[in-house]
Amino acid sequence: MSGVVAMFNRDGAPVDRVLLDGMTAFLAFRGPDAQRVQVLENVGFGHTLLETSDAPAGEEQPFTLDGRTWIVADARVDAREELVSALRAHGHEDLAASATDVELILRAYHAWGEDSVAHLLGDFMFAIWDPSRRHLFCARDHLGVKPFFYAQLGPAVVISNTLDCIRLHPAASCDLHDPAIADFLLFGVNQDSETTSFRDIRRLPPAHTVTWTMHVPRRRRYWTLPIEEPIHFKHANAYCDRFTELLSAALRDRLRTRRVAVLMSGGVDSPTLAATALRLLREDPSGFCLRAITSVYDRLIPDSERHYAGLVAEHLQIPIRYDVRDDEISIAQWDQISVHTPEPVDNPPAFAASVKFFDAVVADARVFLYGEGPDDALRYEWRPYLWRLVAEKQTAQLMRAVSADLWMHRRIPFWSSIRRIAALRRADARWMEDFPGWLTPEFATRCQCRDRWETQRRSGSSHPTKPVAYGSFNDVRWQSLLEGCDLSGALSHADIRHPFLDLRVLQYMLALPAMPWCRDKAIIRRAMRAELPQQVLRRRKTSIEASPDFERVKASGLPRLLASPDLLKYVNPDRIPRTPRNALELRATLRPLGLNYWLRDLGSN
Repeated sequence: MSGVVAMFNRDGAPVDRVLLDGMTAFLAFRGPDAQRVQVLENVGFGHTLLETSDAPAGEEQPFTLDGRTWIVADARVDAREELVSALRAHGHEDLAASATDVELILRAYHAWGEDSVAHLLGDFMFAIWDPSRRHLFCARDHLGVKPFFYAQLGPAVVISNTLDCIRLHPAASCDLHDPAIADFLLFGVNQDSETTSFRDIRRLPPAHTVTWTMHVPRRRRYWTLPIEEPIHFKHANAYCDRFTELLSAALRDRLRTRRVAVLMSGGVDSPTLAATALRLLREDPSGFCLRAITSVYDRLIPDSERHYAGLVAEHLQIPIRYDVRDDEISIAQWDQISVHTPEPVDNPPAFAASVKFFDAVVADARVFLYGEGPDDALRYEWRPYLWRLVAEKQTAQLMRAVSADLWMHRRIPFWSSIRRIAALRRADARWMEDFPGWLTPEFATRCQCRDRWETQRRSGSSHPTKPVAYGSFNDVRWQSLLEGCDLSGALSHADIRHPFLDLRVLQYMLALPAMPWCRDKAIIRRAMRAELPQQVLRRRKTSIEASPDFERVKASGLPRLLASPDLLKYVNPDRIPRTPRNALELRATLRPLGLNYWLRDLGSN
């Protein structure tokens, strides 16, 4: 975790050192452990460091190997041994195995130029100044775990992993980008991965590079999530062995410290991270501190997470801390909090609670493991899988798939799945929002809100056997989730890591045959059958039936709406429901309220 800022004046004008110092100092919340600035005539880099490794030699940035080519980055490079071997074979014989991540990236650039990203695995955003080519080469990781914002302000290019940092540049206007505001009001998240809520500030999408020269910038996509044929092993145990091997590699790359916390629920995903991390940490006899942190409700809504997460912690013999959320500040009390977010959020108190939570637990660890990924990657899409086998006349594989599903789950796959699909369709219908009637007609017409609404509902993917699972990882909601995790962690000096989103693990999960391995996440349950308690392994996927926010609103109501003048450009406040009938209507109602809160905060800064 680092704070990163880079400036490049394409007209050759020298960088304003005072401005760069100020922008770097602003990023101290991201990196309290070190702060450095480097100015190279018309290029400048600033970096602040959050130390999350137990390695004795800390990382120093901005970094150079030869005093000419420089890099600044927020990065963690995975599969280091493979990369070091490839670099040594490419002429970097002096490369030490203990080289820092930023050195590995810079050496990769020296070895392969702009194709270096094809050799990198991990979470990263970086900018490299190459004086021989007179260009600034930048890249963002495959899934967009690390944020990357930039602005082209006349001849000046400004880059950072923090949106508010770019807003400090005097040439950056405060004008809003109305299509992004429209998407927030309609969907809760900007559907365009390249824009932000501000007209002048943009995102570099995941899996993209951009090269700024003295003339025209060049941008390209260097990776797309591959569509792979389903994996078929001869023996069932091989599936579990491979999953365990890949997840262990992903976790080993993320465990560079002996003090780690797992954001653990009572399901199977995050407990799997806890059990695997514990096994890996025990390989080092020098000692470690692994603990679990579980959010629970004891009174507000029915919740069994305390019970099941407690079973896991007891079984693994690790300490567990319960984050009791019943008494969080009510939505009706927005006026009692002061929280700033770079872009609008629908529930500012929830964001404030997240930051407060990490503030309270960061003394125990700076690295947190988050179990998102399997719910999407391991969706049980048996119908397209079977239809593919039928269409290709793979009769033997078809019989093996059906028999394996029946043998492993002891339930007729089609009947139970049809009932579940019917239930999910009913649930989807309950969570299908209506087009909001509180948008102003002029704004709705100008931003083509109705067309946006219909287009978003028709989105999908062309994957032949896992269209929903594959399509979900191209959804912009991942960008929103990952950037939210990054910001919540940064504000508390914590680094949230996502082992299931490691490309090796993710691509394996997406390539697993839906039958039998994706049914009830069978691959995880079988792989962990000797490491997690049976009560947890037998527990089926459950969702929170009641909405905590809706229960709070029923008790306390919505906040009093003191509409900002700017809100009236987008929303008719008189048409916003004051008493939402259900959690679905509440979710939609919170968006204009959240936008109003953000606009008022924006106007006060």
